[in-house]
Amino acid sequence: MNIVELNSKNWDDEVNRSQILTLVYFWHERCPWCREQTPIFEKLASEYEGKVKFARINVLESAENREISLSLGVMGTPTIIFFCGGRPLMHLVGFAGEEELKRIIEDMLGRYRSCMLQSSELKSYIT
Repeated sequence: MNIVELNSKNWDDEVNRSQILTLVYFWHERCPWCREQTPIFEKLASEYEGKVKFARINVLESAENREISLSLGVMGTPTIIFFCGGRPLMHLVGFAGEEELKRIIEDMLGRYRSCMLQSSELKSYIT
């Protein structure tokens, strides 16, 4: 499956240094809406393989995971945050159906293109 399991040890490499639009799903096993969201998330991870990095973090797995979640303003699950080069682009709080999430992903792919251009280092443009 094309889903990265996140934690405090790999967050920096997988999210902050990612060169591709990264969708992070904040969840936990006792969340009833997460049980509905997870199959949709997994299906879309396959459909968007190579275009979007799909990652998830269990917010209750460790104190460090909770700390990451709280630092990003995650107060409930499920929450999905889209990142570009480690910067949050959008928060989606609560359950999202498949068609709604596809529409949002397509919109974020459009925004991501301009995000990477804006975040490129200036020195690469100096001749």
